[in-house]
Amino acid sequence: MFDEIQKLVKELLKDSAHDYDHTIRVYNNCMLIAKSETGADLGALQAASLLHDVARAKEDADDSGKTDHALLGADMAYGILREAGYGEQFAETVKYMISTHRYRAENPPATLEAQILFDADKLDALGAIGIARSFAIAGKVGEQLYYDGSVEEYAQENLVGGKIGGRIKDIRKHSFQMEYALKFKLLPDKMYTRTAKKLAENRLRFMENFIAQMEKEVRGEN
Repeated sequence: MFDEIQKLVKELLKDSAHDYDHTIRVYNNCMLIAKSETGADLGALQAASLLHDVARAKEDADDSGKTDHALLGADMAYGILREAGYGEQFAETVKYMISTHRYRAENPPATLEAQILFDADKLDALGAIGIARSFAIAGKVGEQLYYDGSVEEYAQENLVGGKIGGRIKDIRKHSFQMEYALKFKLLPDKMYTRTAKKLAENRLRFMENFIAQMEKEVRGEN
């Protein structure tokens, strides 16, 4: 069954930052975190991690911004699992996990399995992989390489309401180090499991060092 899911995911996910490789990294993160969490349903984690981004392409293709890949993907995953012969309860468990995995979702994960999936997905936004994914996205949407200013200046210029937490006005004025300041460095505190928090803190230090070096090179200091 999982071979069939993997094949389906490969067909649905084409974006370099949310592709099959991202899915497998999230899968591996889930298995790693679950080793330290007593009672986690590994079967549900396997299915949910493989299917968590199945609606990502549909969200990306929706210029209206109304499509939520977490909610749509949860419904799609439920249908895929039921059609494959999985029971209703298992499919519902996976559906819930996927529906709550998004960072900006208004429905935070309440079950252990959903929390592990959330953490595993966010871990893939940090560290060396997180940097690589950020620049892959930046190249795709036309972000600038570096924003030469403070977070407060950026908020005034490019965030709705001029406040941190506001929606980005022009993605072309966004940059990796602003994404780090506004989101990445906050992720460890948003995570639920101790294992993920520890891993996130290590990855965050790598990103901090990268940004420090980048700033030196931008200013011609090194």
